[in-house]
Amino acid sequence: MNAQGGDLKPVFLPFALPDIGEAEIAEVVDCLRSGWITTGPKTARFEREFAAFIGGGVEAIAVNSATAGLHLAVEALGIGPGDEVIVPVHTFTATAEIVRYMGADPVFVDVEPGTLNMDPTKIEAALSPRTKAIIPVHYAGLACSMAPIIELARRHGLKIVEDAAHALPATFGGANIGTLDTDVTVFSFYATKTLATGEGGMVVTRNPAIAKRAKIMRLHGISRDVFDRYQAGGAWYYEVVAPGFKYNMTDVAAAMGIHQLARLAEMHGKREAIADTYLSAFADLPLILPSSAPRGDVHAWHLFPVRVTADAGISRNDLVERLGAKGIGVSVHYVPLHMHPYWRDRYHLKAEDFPASTAAYESMVSLPIYSKMSPDEVARVVSAVRDALAPKRA
Repeated sequence: MNAQGGDLKPVFLPFALPDIGEAEIAEVVDCLRSGWITTGPKTARFEREFAAFIGGGVEAIAVNSATAGLHLAVEALGIGPGDEVIVPVHTFTATAEIVRYMGADPVFVDVEPGTLNMDPTKIEAALSPRTKAIIPVHYAGLACSMAPIIELARRHGLKIVEDAAHALPATFGGANIGTLDTDVTVFSFYATKTLATGEGGMVVTRNPAIAKRAKIMRLHGISRDVFDRYQAGGAWYYEVVAPGFKYNMTDVAAAMGIHQLARLAEMHGKREAIADTYLSAFADLPLILPSSAPRGDVHAWHLFPVRVTADAGISRNDLVERLGAKGIGVSVHYVPLHMHPYWRDRYHLKAEDFPASTAAYESMVSLPIYSKMSPDEVARVVSAVRDALAPKRA
């Protein structure tokens, strides 16, 4: 029997897998043999090469997660108790929880029905005298409509922290995410992301004061990195200048990141090809397909979320079940924050206040899209989705 037929259980196709090559493995081994496995020379190299890749004269600060990076960003901007930060409701909880870390309050806005990115037209009504910043999320790898968000922030004197966990290597208006006229951008290198170090992230900014603060606060508020103190000729003395965090990236993670970055164009090309295949193969199905990037821009294709339409004859949960029976791993991105008990109850959130996010959640399924997928595996997904949704012929 083959993987899809007969009485045998289908071979499971995971929703996501990291694409790790021999170069990453060799660099990690070199790191282990060197004896330097915490923040050190490989982290410094990764930071330099990532900053050069993003361009625009940015500085890059490596951290152990995008959540850590977002926390460092809002801390460096001076967000604190009594402040408010505008956050899209259709995102992972980390986008909002880092605001609470600072004692501030997230104020939630709905997303655009098509892109599922923060709806710029909803922001103005959410502002108050307490508003200090906006955190747009580049959902699934498609850049937000940043021009009106930047214009609004300038007009009201607000800071912008871009949650770019999905957005490497996305662009907006032909410019790399990370080089726009915003204050800080934070990328994720979690295992499922377009560049994976297992756990990890990068804070990117052109503001030297923000960069300096993030560097200090990522390692206990200490004035000098461990690498500076323990390499040959380094001085042992250091000072704690603030109550910081333990957010530094290890050289083991950076060793992977160096070669993941070098392969990013190749890996992104494969994701883009899978997305093109899906967009073509599913065009006639009762699905709302993800939005493509505007002409001249790049979609990172971290996720490929589809939405079952009302005339499909099956529900989202039916589709999940049918794909599971075919051995296809899927996910849902996301259960909106207004549906989680903590956010719902603390801020008295109601589904009817976020109709676009609510409707998307009730109908959406994220399909596998990752550079390690083989053509046969992509064909399996296409076949399984079409079998689940295509009209049956007599």
